Amino acid sequence: MDMPLATDRLVIRDWSIDDAEAAFRIYGTDEVTHWLTPAMDRVTDVAAMRSVLQAWQEAQPNLAPPRGRWAVERTSDGAVVGGLGIRLLPPFQEDLELSWQLHPDAWGQGYATESARSLIEWAFTQDTEELFAVARPSNTRAIATAKRLGMQWVGETTKYYDLRLQVYRIRHSDII
Repeated sequence: MDMPLATDRLVIRDWSIDDAEAAFRIYGTDEVTHWLTPAMDRVTDVAAMRSVLQAWQEAQPNLAPPRGRWAVERTSDGAVVGGLGIRLLPPFQEDLELSWQLHPDAWGQGYATESARSLIEWAFTQDTEELFAVARPSNTRAIATAKRLGMQWVGETTKYYDLRLQVYRIRHSDII
C-alpha cells in the first residue's frame, strides 16, 4: 500500500519493528491465536514477535497488491489494536483471503468492521474482483464481522488449511 488508509477512528498502515510489543499483546494471546487460520501458535515473547514482524516487512514489497499485512492503529491514542491481512488461500493459491485480528480489549467496538471495510475498498481498486474470509464454525465474532462487511456465505469446506471452515465472499460488484 503506497500510503496508510484512514477511517474516522483508525489508520491502516505497514507494520514496524517498533510495533513488536503491541503486536505481541495481540498475537501472544491464546484468545486471538486460537481462532487464526491457518492455526498459528501463540507468539511466545516480544523478541519472537519482532522476528515475525521483520519477516512480514521483508515479504511485503514482494507481494502483488492487494496482498500484505498491516497494523490497525487507533487515531485517538496511537495504540495498535489489531492487524489485517490479505493473502492467497491454499491449496491453489488463487483466492484471496481477507483476515483481521484484534486485541481482545478492542473487541466489540467495531474496529474490525471499520478497518476491514476500508481495506476491502482499497483492494477493489487493485484489480481485485472478490475477497474471501474463512472462519471456524464456532468463531461467532468473525462470522458476524464477515456479515457486517456484506460478505455472503458460500458454504463450509475443509479445503483451506485442512480445517473445517465457514467461507464468506464479497465481490467488487457487491459494493459498487
